[in-house]
Amino acid sequence: MEKIQRAFDLIRVLDREMPGQVVSVFLYIASHDGCNKQALEQELGLTTASSSRNTDLLSSGRIGRSTSGLGLITKEVDPGNGRRQVLKLTSQGKDLARLIKDTIYG
Repeated sequence: MEKIQRAFDLIRVLDREMPGQVVSVFLYIASHDGCNKQALEQELGLTTASSSRNTDLLSSGRIGRSTSGLGLITKEVDPGNGRRQVLKLTSQGKDLARLIKDTIYG
C-alpha cells in the first residue's frame, strides 16, 4: 500500500488538489495508450461530460477557462471515425507513467 501511495503522490505533485477521478483517467490511458474516449467512459463508468472535463485537465486545458492543462495526454480525432477521440500519452505522460510503474514494481 505504501508503494501505491508513493505512486499516487507522484501524480499529485502536478496538482495537490487533483481529484481521484482524474488520476483514474490518467492510469487508464497509461494502461491503454491510444484508446478512444468512449472506451474510457464505458470502462470507468463516466459520463461524456465527466470524461471531457478529466481529459481536458490532463491535456491542454479547457477553452475559455483560466486553468491550463497538465500536458500529460493528447486528444486527437480518430481518422477512422471522426466522432471519436483517441487519447495518447505525451512524452511527459509517458515519463510519469514510467515513474509510477517503477515505484510500484521496482
